[in-house]
Amino acid sequence: MMRGINTTVRRLRRKVFEEVAALGFKAEADTLCDDMEAIPYALVNDETEQYRDSVYRARAVVREQVRLAMGLSLRPEDKPVHLTAGVEASNISDKYYEPPLMQVIPSACMRCEAKGYEVSNMCKGCLAHPCMEVCPKGAISMVNGKSHIDQEKCIKCGKCKSVCPYDAISKKERPCAKACGVNAIESDKMGRAYVNPDKCVSCGMCMVSCPFGAISDKSQIFQLARALSEGEQIIAEIAPAFTGQFGDNINARNLKAALEELGFSQVYEVALGADIGAVAEAHHYVEKVATGELPFLLTSCCPSWAMLAKKYFPDMIDEVSQELTPMVATARTIKKEHPNAKVVFIGPCAAKKLEAMRRTVRSDVDFVVTFEELQGMFDAKGIDLSEYEAESSFHNATGAGRGYGSYGPCHPGDEVRPLRQSCHRRSDGNAGRNAGRGQRQKGLRLSEKAGKDASGRHRRRAGRAPGSGGVLRALEQTTGRGGGVLQRQPKKTPAPLSAEGVQSHQEYGHSGGGAAPAGCVYLRGRIHEGRG
Repeated sequence: MMRGINTTVRRLRRKVFEEVAALGFKAEADTLCDDMEAIPYALVNDETEQYRDSVYRARAVVREQVRLAMGLSLRPEDKPVHLTAGVEASNISDKYYEPPLMQVIPSACMRCEAKGYEVSNMCKGCLAHPCMEVCPKGAISMVNGKSHIDQEKCIKCGKCKSVCPYDAISKKERPCAKACGVNAIESDKMGRAYVNPDKCVSCGMCMVSCPFGAISDKSQIFQLARALSEGEQIIAEIAPAFTGQFGDNINARNLKAALEELGFSQVYEVALGADIGAVAEAHHYVEKVATGELPFLLTSCCPSWAMLAKKYFPDMIDEVSQELTPMVATARTIKKEHPNAKVVFIGPCAAKKLEAMRRTVRSDVDFVVTFEELQGMFDAKGIDLSEYEAESSFHNATGAGRGYGSYGPCHPGDEVRPLRQSCHRRSDGNAGRNAGRGQRQKGLRLSEKAGKDASGRHRRRAGRAPGSGGVLRALEQTTGRGGGVLQRQPKKTPAPLSAEGVQSHQEYGHSGGGAAPAGCVYLRGRIHEGRG
């Protein structure tokens, strides 16, 4: 997998984003079509390094990337459609995302073999030939002293590869299909990759795994650049994962000042919405799970998980929390304080664009861009983040809210820490393949350290973490008991939940899969349309 590596694919994508953002900032309707047609020639010419087999193919790929970056769909292959077709409808400052989000660019796809096994020149023609012995279909024979696989007989079970002492048998598999956790990558009639929209959950793992840059998503950077150039009141809400996205030496003050230089009137932390959501979900947990109405509670900020749950685990709907995710909770707070402002969510994951498609979210979040796309906008404006520094950092949220997307063990007796499956993604990709591994992996456990006082009644000991007071107070108000906590416990048999509060549940050390212990809450997904 290529996530986190500054590959040529990423660099070329960034150049496309830079050109499209510059086009949006320029915002001249009379020359828009001509300027759009000039981009492929500016990026691919005799003076630029060549990566495809011809400049014509390279320009064909760039043309489709430009369309997607402007929020347009790919052009059909069976009829002539001009590059700028539909651009008039996109030349606005408030265009919403339209499905499908992830699309394969046909001219860029190299038609990788779907799956198969092949003997390489590492084969020694050994006497034991275990590959022949284990093949259930007799597909392997010796040809010229080397093993040979008859592809007509091969069932692609991989047994031959597993026993070869020289690792001489290689597995051929499409990188995009290998990365997809829901088997949404199929083949079209030409043998090229095709994303089945009925299966796809828009996690974006195929996009970041394709070594040819053949899969891309739609963007709103053109529309956002237009809105910024028109002087509208636009407020950014930025995910806590910005740390490290723009360089090791870039801090919150640098980013805040750069965003203001780009044209944003204010910058909020999405961690604010995480604090709001933590309190709401604590209420939900105590009201539903502690009373025995629900066996457990599922929740996640990830819209790809929400889509996966809706498509593949519909029987879990009753156990899915309906509270707002941080993106929408923060956006609604901004809209309440600034009714006429437009809100832009900036995060690491393209899957948030899927969430922005929902009709219940459109009125709250006007734009969604990734850190990768934001960097393209900075490049278009010539903004070097290291040269800017605001007078103050972010002060909207608590430390617990900023750590909402990370997970790890709690230390009994000394702190409270939300445990969530990590949502942090590098700027090249999106909510990950792990979203497809089931709803019961390690996530947020709401548990409470319990004992008994002298009267035999349950008591709770409160741990504290920086900024956790609001969450604890909310729990106290809900349960009517003092100092409710969210903590890790030593291994014991889980006791049944009581209506008085969240009974102590122990750490089981799950690494994924298997049934969740009663009451343990693996909060991994939201399904309902109101989720954000």
